[in-house]
Amino acid sequence: MRRSKPSYFMAILGVALVLFILGMLGWLVINASKLESYFKGSVQVHAFVRDGSPQREIDIVKQKIESRPYARNVDFITKEMARSKFIGDGNEDWNKVLDYNPLPASIDFFLAPEYVNKDSLKIITAEITKNFIISEVKYPDAVVSNLNNIVRKVEFFLLVLAGILALIVIILIDNTIKLAMFSNRFLIKTMQMVGATRWFISKPFDSRAVINGFISAAMAIVAILVIIYGVENWWLPEIKALRDNGMLALLFLGLILIGISITFISTHRSVTKYLKMKLDDLY
Repeated sequence: MRRSKPSYFMAILGVALVLFILGMLGWLVINASKLESYFKGSVQVHAFVRDGSPQREIDIVKQKIESRPYARNVDFITKEMARSKFIGDGNEDWNKVLDYNPLPASIDFFLAPEYVNKDSLKIITAEITKNFIISEVKYPDAVVSNLNNIVRKVEFFLLVLAGILALIVIILIDNTIKLAMFSNRFLIKTMQMVGATRWFISKPFDSRAVINGFISAAMAIVAILVIIYGVENWWLPEIKALRDNGMLALLFLGLILIGISITFISTHRSVTKYLKMKLDDLY
């Protein structure tokens, strides 16, 4: 067993590298999901109020919108507030041309991310325009369409990539463990020939596989944390706002479970394989 330590080291390193790649993909998926929610959450809807509408009716409609699950940060924008925002965006004042404010008052709100799609927005628009004081509902239709198309393409690409990488991970880890166990085939056979039971022979190898899987996952997690720290502090500080510690914890737990499970299964299969083989077939 002592002679086999170098092969265990290489197996641990190989599994750690593969888990590192899988973990980095998982981190990208988490950030992509958070970025999608951020962009969808920035879509704003404007419900324009008819001129001369009583403030009491405006407050009732505003309260109705606030009670809906699709609305966040609901605000009533007066005509003067709309004018100030228009000028603040770099546009010229129209005082020299017009003697009145052409901008309507509006009830503005941000959409919850899950409602940023055409079907939901049609229902929301129809519901809001039932109020007689609302003249029109506006939202960035092109942004919604393009955003959903981009999200679908990115999700499909990441799903395919994750599936391919998961298959590669399983094959690479399995082959790495098999190579590590290959150097122990004579030791396994010798233990069997002196009368040791299968359980007695496989137990230390299985226990070692669990430890090796945990060590590999720990190495991969440390490397991923170093990369995340470097990206968030030096390369892209803005990405720190997307960090989801809960999802990262689940990702790391998944890496540990994957590392332990695959190394244990591959090791046990290899031990069983060599126990079933004849001595001459081991050469």
